[in-house]
Amino acid sequence: VNLKECLQSAELISSSDPVFKILEDGSVYTTSVVSLSSEKKTFAILLKDIQEHIEKKIHVNLLADKEKKTRHARDTFLKRTKRRWGPIPSVMIENSLGPFPLQIQQVQSDTAQNYTIYYSASGPGIDQDPKGLFYIEKETGNIFATRAVDREQYPSFQIICFASTPDGYSPEVPLVHTIRIEDDNDNAPYFTQDVFEFCVPENSKPGVIVGKMTAEDRDEPFTLHTTLKYRIVSQAPPVTPVFGIHGDTGVITVLSPQLDRELVSKYTLLIEARDMAGQPFGLCTTGTAIIKLEDTNDNAPSFKHMQYEARVEENRVNAEILRISVLDLDEPGSPGSGAVFEIIRGNDDRSFEITTDRNTNEGVLCVVKGLDYESSKQRTLVISVNNEAPYVLAPHSRQLAQSTSTVIVHVIDVDEGPVFKPCLLTLEVKECEEMGTLIGRYVAEDPETGNSEGICYRIAPGQCNWINIAEKTGEVRTSKVLDRDVGEMRRGQCNITVLAIDRNGKTGTGTIQVIIRPGNKNYPRIAKTDYIMCRDRKPICLTAQDADVSPFSMPFVYRVADRSLSASWKVTPHNDKSAYLSPRGEIPFGKYTIPISVSDNGGKQGVSYITVNYCNCDTPSDCIEEGTDPRELPRAGPSVSLGVWAILAMILGSLLLLLILITICGCCGSGVMHRQVTDDCANHNLIISNTEAPGEEVMDQNIIPLQNTNDQGGYGIKTGDQQTFEMMKGKGHTLESIKGGGHQTLGSVKEGGGGGQPVMDTCRYSYSEWHNFTHPRLGEKVHLCRQDEEQKHSEDYLLSYNYEGKGSLAGSVGCCSDQHEEEALDFLDQLEPKFRTLAETCIKR
Repeated sequence: VNLKECLQSAELISSSDPVFKILEDGSVYTTSVVSLSSEKKTFAILLKDIQEHIEKKIHVNLLADKEKKTRHARDTFLKRTKRRWGPIPSVMIENSLGPFPLQIQQVQSDTAQNYTIYYSASGPGIDQDPKGLFYIEKETGNIFATRAVDREQYPSFQIICFASTPDGYSPEVPLVHTIRIEDDNDNAPYFTQDVFEFCVPENSKPGVIVGKMTAEDRDEPFTLHTTLKYRIVSQAPPVTPVFGIHGDTGVITVLSPQLDRELVSKYTLLIEARDMAGQPFGLCTTGTAIIKLEDTNDNAPSFKHMQYEARVEENRVNAEILRISVLDLDEPGSPGSGAVFEIIRGNDDRSFEITTDRNTNEGVLCVVKGLDYESSKQRTLVISVNNEAPYVLAPHSRQLAQSTSTVIVHVIDVDEGPVFKPCLLTLEVKECEEMGTLIGRYVAEDPETGNSEGICYRIAPGQCNWINIAEKTGEVRTSKVLDRDVGEMRRGQCNITVLAIDRNGKTGTGTIQVIIRPGNKNYPRIAKTDYIMCRDRKPICLTAQDADVSPFSMPFVYRVADRSLSASWKVTPHNDKSAYLSPRGEIPFGKYTIPISVSDNGGKQGVSYITVNYCNCDTPSDCIEEGTDPRELPRAGPSVSLGVWAILAMILGSLLLLLILITICGCCGSGVMHRQVTDDCANHNLIISNTEAPGEEVMDQNIIPLQNTNDQGGYGIKTGDQQTFEMMKGKGHTLESIKGGGHQTLGSVKEGGGGGQPVMDTCRYSYSEWHNFTHPRLGEKVHLCRQDEEQKHSEDYLLSYNYEGKGSLAGSVGCCSDQHEEEALDFLDQLEPKFRTLAETCIKR
C-alpha cells in the first residue's frame, strides 16, 4: 500500500484488524493463518500525525485468488516438506555494554535468500515498537541489537522473520523468534509512603503490633533483585529501644513495656529496606515511621489543697459558692483526665451539688436548697474526685488511694420572714358541714424568735371562696355549706396559699390542702316503677341508683315497707345493686302498688312505690291498655316459641288423655252390668311405670284439703280459673260432676257407705268437657316447662324416652279389664314368692 500518497507525515501506522500488520514501507503481512471465504475480507489502515493531530484511514479489501500459480512444474505435484527449524529463545542482558551492534540470533531458509523482520515488544511499550532496536541482514539472516534495552520497559520481544526470493515470493511460513531481556539489579527498593504514622496505647505489652512498613522493587519479581530485608536504623529519642521490626514482612511490634506517654509521647524510627535478601552489595533505601502513644488513665487525679472554706447566706438557692481545682498528668481533654466530683459525706439533705466545668476541669460547688442559720451555722462536706475513664494500673506500679478534700461552708445569718411548719398542711372536712365549722389551725413562726407573736395571716386572692383563715390566730373555718355537687367543690379538694406577715413586713408562705370527704346526703331510688306481671308470675328485677359515692352507695338492701303487703309479696336479693320482687302465693289479678324501702351502705333509706299490673296473659304485650304508648311498657324477656317436638308432645298428650277417658268410661260401664265393683278398685290395677327420679315432699298453698265427710284423706288441686280436679282417697273412689256458677268438678263416684251397690252414671262426661278442662292447662304447663329458674328458655325439659319394652303377657288385671275376662287372675298363682304378697293385696280373697 502506498502510504505516502495518503499522508507523508504519518508517525503512527496501525491496523484495525490485529491479524494484519502494516510496516513503514506499506507492506501488509498476516500475523496468523487467515482463511478467506467467498466473502471479501475488509480492514482499515490507520495513519496518524501526532504533532498536527491529523488522522487518515485506508480501507483494504482482500479477495481469494482462485487461479493456480505454476512457477515450476514440480509445484503441481505433492511434495514432502522438511522439518522446520524452531530456534530457542534468545537472551539479551539488560543494560548490556556491547559492543554494538550485538548479534542475537541467525535464521536461515533453504529456498529463499532475502530476509526481513518486524517485531513486537511485550511490556509498557507494547503499542510502540522501539525504532531501530533490532535489524536482520538481508543476505545472511543474522539478527543484531543496536543498543542496550531496559527490561522494566521491554521485558521481551517477538521477532517475526520472513524469507523471500529475489522477486518477492515467500515460499515458507514466517518464523517467530522470541528475545527475552535478562534482568539486571539496576533498581533500588522504595517505600510506598514518604512517612508512615502509627498509634499504640501506652503501657502496651511486648508483642503488640504497631503497624507495617511496605517497600517495593521494580526489578524482576521472585528473584533476589526484589527480595527485601527490613531493619531499624535509628530511634528518636535515643532511649532504650522499645520497638522491633520483622525483617521479611516489615511489621513493627512493641519490644519493651516501658511506654509511658507522660515521659515520651512520640517516637520516630528510621527504617531501611535492602534487596538481594539484605546482602551488603544489595541496593537499599530508607523510610520514616512516626509512632504516637495513645493515653490511658494510668494517673489518678488529686486535689491541689486538702481543705477549702466557703461562705453562703441562709435561704439562698442555686448559688455558686466554691471552685475546686485538681491535678492530672493524663492527656488534657481526654476521658482519662476529665474530673468527676462527688460529695461523699455531709450532704444527707441534698442541699449541695457539685458539677464539672468542662473548659477548666474544675469542680463547681453550689447550694441548691436554702440553708437555715438557726438550725446549723456551719456545714462540713467531704468531696472525692475520679476520672471519666476507669483507672488503669501501669506496669510495676501500685494502686493509688482515692483523693478527697474537705470543704467547710459557713452559713451567714439573714433576717428572714415567718416560716410555716409544715410547708404543706392537709385538712379534711365532711360534706354538708355547717358554715363556720373549724377544720384546723395553720400558724407560722419567726425563725429568729421561735414564736408566732405579731404574725398576721391572709389567704392570697383568687383562692377557694368557701374557706377562710383568722387573721390573728390562723384558725381555718368553712365560709359556706360544703357540697361536692356545686361549683369548684366538685373536684373534692382545694389548695390554698396562706401568707404570714411579721412586724417588719417580712412575708412567708404556706399551703393548705383542704379535702372534702363525701357524705351520705342522697338515698337510693328505684328508677323504673311500672311493671306488668303475667300469670307465670315471673319475678320483677328492681334496680336502684344512688348519687353518692362509695362507701355511701352500694350494696343496697331491699324490703317491702308495708307489713300488710309483705305477707303476699317478697323481695329476693340478686346482687349489690338489684333485687327480685315476686308474690308469695296465689293472688287475684289486678293492679298492686307496693312500697319498696331501699337502704344504702351508709344507712340512708328511701321508699319507692312500685306499680305491678298482675294480668291474665302469656306475655306482657297482651295487657297493653288502650291509649298506652308501647314504648312506656316494660320490656319482656325473650319470646317463647314452641318447637315441633313441643307441639307434637301436646298432641300426643291430648290423645293419651282422650284414650284414658274412653277406656275408663267403657270399663266402668261394663263393670256395673256384669260384676259388682270391689271395695278398692285402684288396688287391682298393676300399672307398668318407669320412675325417672324420686319426688320431693313440698307443701304448696295451692293444695288444700277437701271438705268431705266420707273421706278424710282427700286433697284437691286448685287452679287459677276455679276449675278443680278432685281425687278422693279412702274407702272408695268417686267421680262427681257439679255444673253451674262457673265451677266444674271431675271425679269418680262410688257409694259412700261401701255397701257394695253400684252407682249409675259414673262415666257420663263427653270428650268436649274433658278437652275444655285440659287444653288451656297443657299450653300453660308446656310454656312454663321451657323456662328455668331465671326465666330463661331451657331445651332440656321436654325429653323423648326410649322404647321400654312390651307389656305383660297376662294383660291388664285392673278393675277396668275386658268384660269377658271375668277375674282371669289364675296367672298370679305361678308368680315367684316375692310377688305373692303383692298379688294378695291386689285381689280380695
